[in-house]
Amino acid sequence: MQRTSPSLLGGAMIIAGTAIGAGMLANPTSTAGVWFIGSILALIYTWFCMTTSGLMILEANLHYPTGASFDTIVKDLLGRGWNVLNGLSIAFVLYILTYAYITSGGGITQNLLNQALGAEAIGRPSGSLIFCIILAAFVWLSTKAVDRFSTILIGGMVVAFFLSTGGLLGSVQHEVLFNTLAQGEQQYLPYIFAALPVCLVSFGFHGNVPSLVKYYDRDGKRVMKSIFIGTGLALVIYILWQLAVQGNLPRSEFAPVIAKGGDVSALLEALHRYIETDYIAVILNFFAYMAIASSFLGVTLGLFDYIADLLKFDDSPLGRSKTTLITFLPPLLLSLQFPYGFVIAIGYAGLAATIWAAIVPALLARASRKKFPNATYKVYGGNFMIGFIILFGLLNIVAQVGVNLGWFASFAG
Repeated sequence: MQRTSPSLLGGAMIIAGTAIGAGMLANPTSTAGVWFIGSILALIYTWFCMTTSGLMILEANLHYPTGASFDTIVKDLLGRGWNVLNGLSIAFVLYILTYAYITSGGGITQNLLNQALGAEAIGRPSGSLIFCIILAAFVWLSTKAVDRFSTILIGGMVVAFFLSTGGLLGSVQHEVLFNTLAQGEQQYLPYIFAALPVCLVSFGFHGNVPSLVKYYDRDGKRVMKSIFIGTGLALVIYILWQLAVQGNLPRSEFAPVIAKGGDVSALLEALHRYIETDYIAVILNFFAYMAIASSFLGVTLGLFDYIADLLKFDDSPLGRSKTTLITFLPPLLLSLQFPYGFVIAIGYAGLAATIWAAIVPALLARASRKKFPNATYKVYGGNFMIGFIILFGLLNIVAQVGVNLGWFASFAG
């Protein structure tokens, strides 16, 4: 019997689900300094660079056996030193994100079950445990199971997104969106460095590329299309969300939101002065839960395949069980021990992500073209694009370090 190729939609939903997570809710606040036009330019620039670097991973990945992930590819093309650095950055980012999503998803699970079963029916550890076990089961089953469930989650997320932003989009004010009211300071460009690292985290999907190569049976064109569709959907949703928030809440009114680290409840409270937000808060809770769940599935699928390749576990039920334990047990135990402790660590996830989501992919593309000159699939742009993506990575490292050390201005409202 001829094997049916998985749909493009499934792969695109894995990519979109991984990218669209908690970073989206932070985007309007982190880009308040550069405001709407600046934020759109930053998002498009980041989308293009991150999509291109993902395709560079695909280009290198196609030269290796099905199931090969970063450990095999980077070690062969760039050597042991780069492989150790890349492996540490991948493990740090994916484990920290898994930990973050378990704690966030566990908190929402706890609240939902307590509302359904009665006050204090379960505690935070139980909520995290339930959230992790149920979703981990889909990753253990197969990439196809993640595809199907991610499609459902993304579908629900898109519906919740448009329900929650429909009223906001309908009340966008031109003078607020383009900040022509001349309230507060009017500088924009100095704040671009503070915006870039958050935009980068918002387009993180690179750990899923080897998984999709295996899923689509090494069909590079289908993987490429799923990446473009998935990241394109993420970009559209981000732009609409920027429009909804920055078109209603004046730039000068972001101070209390920034003071609370971009907390969603603080953002809704600030918006409440300009538009009715009670129903939006309810729908946004559903949106956030589906966004966290879909991102959790995408991130852990990439981590799962990386660990299986690193430790050479096979695809049998026993092999997948061993990989599942190593993937989920450390962040779950960390979440149970420190349910609110990820804020500082996750701030550096973007810095580590820059290494394996921008710089290493560009170096892989350059090395694979030297080693495999007759490759059937090559990313557009030639050597210029390799340099362009490396520059993007270095710019983000400088921005992340510079903002943390106070070298660059941070918008305070």
